[in-house]
Amino acid sequence: MANSFSLEGKVALITGASYGIGFAIATAMAEAGATIVFNDIKQELVDKGLAAYKEKGIEAKGYVCDVTDEDAVNALVAQIEKEVGVIDILVNNAGIIKRIPMIEMSAKDFRQVIDVDLNAPFIVSKAVIPSMIKKGHGKIINICSMMSELGRETVSAYAAAKGGLKMLTRNICSEYGQYNIQCNGIGPGYIVTPQTAPLREIQPDGSKHPFDQFICAKTPANRWLQPEELGGPAVFLASEASNGVNGHILYVDGGILAYIGKQPG
Repeated sequence: MANSFSLEGKVALITGASYGIGFAIATAMAEAGATIVFNDIKQELVDKGLAAYKEKGIEAKGYVCDVTDEDAVNALVAQIEKEVGVIDILVNNAGIIKRIPMIEMSAKDFRQVIDVDLNAPFIVSKAVIPSMIKKGHGKIINICSMMSELGRETVSAYAAAKGGLKMLTRNICSEYGQYNIQCNGIGPGYIVTPQTAPLREIQPDGSKHPFDQFICAKTPANRWLQPEELGGPAVFLASEASNGVNGHILYVDGGILAYIGKQPG
């Protein structure tokens, strides 16, 4: 059974994986035997990522690429195939969020979020699928969100993009499942990262940050999740153990989506 979860001999491309969730997923896949390839939008971020992987003893290859640029993505995939091998596993992780009330948000900002969070996964998936078809197998994992299911103040563009990514996931499954390609999503909950650190700072009076209190109260696990907790689900969806799982969104959220919340008073 353990062999079903092995990624030995597989090439995994994780977009935007210099740090954070992408880095944690890539690290888990490396530990399962995969060869790791990643990109980021700037050389300094790629260099930062390469140093972090090296520190963990992982020989990753990093490339500069804007995943919203179709020509650049096609060139990247061709280069990876030439230098490393055909991509067996794709994780569409690169993403952005702009927290702006909808009526204050410009159409330009809205389009940028859609471009990075929805158009880019379409572009990168489209680039890797032909070689997956030729090889006879492939795994695509889209990093969705609880905002694929729920709305919240100030995230109209992000929620629209992640809801669209959920349906793109299902449609890739529908079109290419016949070629032994499985496309699934992971929907992280609230994760401990440097970006969320300000939301978890202890207040001057010693109390938790109000948003920290809110998240813990809404989460049956009563805590934020660690990035490493996404590793196991990602390895599962990238491995032969999940060959029968397709078009599914696996929410790793500590139970938030299952919970209506505590009764007040």
